[in-house]
Amino acid sequence: MTHPLLIDTESLQQQLGQPNLVIIDVRGKAAYEFGGHIPGAVHSTWHDYSDPTAVPKGLLNPDLSQIELILRRLGINNDSDVVIYSNPFDNWGDEGRMFWMLEYLGHTRIRVLDGGWVKWTAEKRPFEHGHVSPSMGTFKASPMQSLLALKEDIKAIVRSPHPQTAILDARSVEEFLGKEVSGIPRPGHIPTAIHVAWNGFLNKDATVKDPAVIKEMLEAKGIRSGQDIICYCTGGVRSAWLYFVLRLTGYPKLSNYPGSWWEWSRDFAAPVEKDLHALQKILGFDPSAKHS
Repeated sequence: MTHPLLIDTESLQQQLGQPNLVIIDVRGKAAYEFGGHIPGAVHSTWHDYSDPTAVPKGLLNPDLSQIELILRRLGINNDSDVVIYSNPFDNWGDEGRMFWMLEYLGHTRIRVLDGGWVKWTAEKRPFEHGHVSPSMGTFKASPMQSLLALKEDIKAIVRSPHPQTAILDARSVEEFLGKEVSGIPRPGHIPTAIHVAWNGFLNKDATVKDPAVIKEMLEAKGIRSGQDIICYCTGGVRSAWLYFVLRLTGYPKLSNYPGSWWEWSRDFAAPVEKDLHALQKILGFDPSAKHS
């Protein structure tokens, strides 16, 4: 699929080695160093940018100079052509998290490799092993606050009807309904949230589905393009992939909540809803079922 926010494998291979190109591999470090990576790709994961003092792991480091330093070490300038990739079938939407973060920081030339490492290797394209050490970049952040949702703002939104704002929960349906999860104080979801699982937007070859198909899926859930849309999950990673998919589909008013359920569930003044009856039915424990 041709789209300004995507690059296909053939186009990327043709551009390898260009001086302004920065390819970021957001898979695990072992996969990058020992399993092979796209030639010239640098390595970075969302964990590198997390607030080191916060319990909720998804919150960004409030010290922007530290984030800038990491990005400069990757060789990134403000005018770099950045391409992000992962293994789309073996992650949590990590490429979406890197895309959202760079967009929030004001970078404007970012694309995701359509099909990622899955398609690249299936097509037997070139790869290399080991660490890549680029020249130091000069990136300077100019944060776009509208792309980052905060807990207190969401708490204010859910206190009253908000037809102009849609809150999307990108987790599994079990988590949404209230399944207990280790390390999470309270299960459930933010009141009025619409469940949109993050992992329903890929074709069998790991490429992204056609935007028209995605738009139909979203509109069927009542999500309209004119709304202000806030995405969340557990730590703002799966929701950042949903953010990217919505950007791809043309939704203009988007934000990601990096604190997400890790933060929300720890604030007992933040309201929580769950549907244990629906959860029991999904898990096969329907108390209303008759037993012989």
